[in-house]
Amino acid sequence: MTQQHAEGMLSPYRVLDLTDEKGLLCGKLLGDLGADVIKIEKPSGDPARSIGPFYHNEADPEKSLSWFAFNTSKRGITLDIEKTDGQEIFKKLVKTADFVIESFTPGYMDNLSLGYSDLEKLNPGVIMVSITPFGQTGPYKDYKAPDIVAWAMGGEMYVSGNTDRPPVRVSYNSQAYLHAGTEAAVGAMAALYHRTMTGEGQQVDISVQECVTRVSHQSTTIPWDTNKVLPRRGLWLFPNAPIKRWLWPCRNGHVVFGVSSGLFAERNNMPLIEWMKSEGVTVDFLEGFDWSNFSSETVNQEMAERFEKTIIEFFMAHTKAELLDGAVKLRIMLYPVTTTADIFKSTQLKAREYWVKLEHSELSDTITYPGAFAKASETPIRITCRAPLIGEHNQEVYEKELGFSSDKLIVLKQANII
Repeated sequence: MTQQHAEGMLSPYRVLDLTDEKGLLCGKLLGDLGADVIKIEKPSGDPARSIGPFYHNEADPEKSLSWFAFNTSKRGITLDIEKTDGQEIFKKLVKTADFVIESFTPGYMDNLSLGYSDLEKLNPGVIMVSITPFGQTGPYKDYKAPDIVAWAMGGEMYVSGNTDRPPVRVSYNSQAYLHAGTEAAVGAMAALYHRTMTGEGQQVDISVQECVTRVSHQSTTIPWDTNKVLPRRGLWLFPNAPIKRWLWPCRNGHVVFGVSSGLFAERNNMPLIEWMKSEGVTVDFLEGFDWSNFSSETVNQEMAERFEKTIIEFFMAHTKAELLDGAVKLRIMLYPVTTTADIFKSTQLKAREYWVKLEHSELSDTITYPGAFAKASETPIRITCRAPLIGEHNQEVYEKELGFSSDKLIVLKQANII
């Protein structure tokens, strides 16, 4: 085990990672916490390596940026656990492991005699974390679900998008799967705590659908109190707001700002109006208005449209940075909608040394990565290495740790077991 791993919170522990994209984040988080995570993939490579985008747009299993992102802090070996010899090798590894994380369909591991009931006989303290679309039980347990299905059936899609259009999913990355990976890591830690208290391992059953439902707290809890289903909002804030818009265009993007009513109208709207007046914006139609009673009931449509038009014109004359700077000084509840480029240039993230540069010698390049999910004063949480190449650590694990001879490795490779 490397010195880097020895300094982490989970340095005494080993993880066998059998997951596909549904659970890759779980292993990464445990690795960032210091665990020795061994990513196990078939000899041909994990299917997740085909997920783009790719380094320099070159479609290659060794150049998937998605693979890079979710497999840092891991070592990598190849092993076909569907073959008898592969199963025996996996069992040897299980005897050295604290966690096994997998995302196969329910029953798959049991059919290989590698389910939890089999593995606990080899290692009574082993913790198996199983990540599936709908969990190990229930009428949907055998259903497949790409990310968009889990997002929809978890309830989060219904409240996403504009009111006059069908629901939409969060674009690009597999958000449902990422929630599942995070919850799986939390479940693994809870099971580890239980093991330290009792010595018992256990199986942690993660349903992607349930993970999405859990983060959809507004759409799933408010109806119980109000007997109403939350609508999609899109550009709009609340149905009873005097001006419903909360996403506003500006010179170089968008900002979020809600025109307040009641008590907050004086605290939030008035400073913005004074700011606009100081820059020569005409707001005479607002003179003498009773802001303490400003609401959807007291403002007419003509005034609301004129006020909205005035705000848009003012925002369009400023950048996101200028609007944020003014909002902070005047204590206005406004904030920019940051792009990926904005995040990368963030002075706050730079000050906290969030970004991490990892050398990719196989690419003759250095790539910048998002850093650890938290900072710890005594046991630093950090990325310890780039994602592994296919079978990169076969010799290290099989020869040096399991004691296989080089000749045996050749035979196993020729048989397509590793």
